[in-house]
Amino acid sequence: MQEGVVSKIEQIALRVTESEGMELVEVEVKGGANQRLVRIWIDKPAGITHGDCELVSQQVGTILDVEDVVPGGRYTLEVSSPGVERKLLKPADYLRFQGKKVKITLRDTIEGRRHWEGTLAGFSEGAAAIEVQPGKTFRFPLDQIQKANLKFDW
Repeated sequence: MQEGVVSKIEQIALRVTESEGMELVEVEVKGGANQRLVRIWIDKPAGITHGDCELVSQQVGTILDVEDVVPGGRYTLEVSSPGVERKLLKPADYLRFQGKKVKITLRDTIEGRRHWEGTLAGFSEGAAAIEVQPGKTFRFPLDQIQKANLKFDW
């Protein structure tokens, strides 16, 4: 049941974000019964403002209520930016952020390691290329990547 709810919320959020010139990054639903939390992450090339979050929250919240998408009708809706260390979820993310620093956790070890950091060197044929040091690049199939984020140097 939860997957169906997430899918419906994704469809609604996608309609809203696309109509406003934004990207839907991710939708997450946690909890159950009267304690549901619906989180939506959005982005756009110039960056997300509080006004963007408010706009998407109002529009998506209205549709969720009118269409009675969340069972029980009680939920908390959060809309935010994915932040400077945003997740990389889709092949398009790996292409868009080529040249940026990333950290990746693999499902299985490669050369005895599951955690890798480096510069994103592209994406092709279902695999992300990561330059871990000058002249040394590894390719990780997308289905082997458990988690990937941009890495911001503080």
